[in-house]
Amino acid sequence: MDTNDSAARHLLDAYRAELVELVLRRATEAGSYETAIAPLHFIRCDAPTDPIHGVHQPALCLLLQGRKEVRLWDEQYFYDPLHYLVVSVTLPVSGRVIEASPEEPYLCIRLDIDPAEIAQLVSESGPVGLAGESSRGLFLDHIDAPLLDTMLRLVRLLDTPRDIGMLAPLALRELYYRLLHGRQGQRLYEIAVADSQTHRVTRAIDWLNRHYARPLRIEELARLANLSTSTLHHRFKAITAMSPLQYQKQLRLQEARRLMISEGLDVSSACYRVGYESPSQFSREYSRQFGSAPSKDVGRLRRSA
Repeated sequence: MDTNDSAARHLLDAYRAELVELVLRRATEAGSYETAIAPLHFIRCDAPTDPIHGVHQPALCLLLQGRKEVRLWDEQYFYDPLHYLVVSVTLPVSGRVIEASPEEPYLCIRLDIDPAEIAQLVSESGPVGLAGESSRGLFLDHIDAPLLDTMLRLVRLLDTPRDIGMLAPLALRELYYRLLHGRQGQRLYEIAVADSQTHRVTRAIDWLNRHYARPLRIEELARLANLSTSTLHHRFKAITAMSPLQYQKQLRLQEARRLMISEGLDVSSACYRVGYESPSQFSREYSRQFGSAPSKDVGRLRRSA
């Protein structure tokens, strides 16, 4: 390692050490924490976890300690404090912490991304690169000192509440700028550019998230997105790793699971609520997704809770 690399690594370690101290001051035990800066959240785990399924909104996830695995359909992503994760569109995923302990807990900073802010920044700063054809709506990249420094300055503002209203928007804007101009920035850029094919696919994604219980008609979804059915299918899969039908199925199964666990619905009621017409089909697909039949899976989760 040459002198410049050593200095850069030392700087990253110093920034990360201060962030760990600041986050631990607020995340005193395992859990998810909101902050006085609305898009900013802290997450702490003191032990590895089982897979947790959910619908991930656009966000930057930056690990300070520990390791995590995220699954998108049949793809796996592993990341650690040397990398950050960006989810640029709403995606049904599962994630599990694979390295954490009480002595060195898993610590994550999640910054929710406002697509409108990205679009505004794009309109002012202009293009950031050439469009790509296979741009997943989820990607990993190496952390660098400027991005970590900007995040540190944002988190420090929590210690001076009077400064948040004036300075937090500036730090957030700088974070978005650095993401856009990073090595993977084109992926965020494509989502923000009005009337691009990628932006049109996000209309279909948004519609499915609002209307997942309705029957899916690809022709209608393509008209909504102003794309041909073949182009919609190709671009949708490039972004989400799933077809529209597979995406809808993920949303339905995750919502059914939530309804049974959180609201106490029985299997049949949850099945029909999310749009299934056949309880047997629902049970088969649920078992493939979560590893056991609905009643058995929900019973296990309730006992562990």
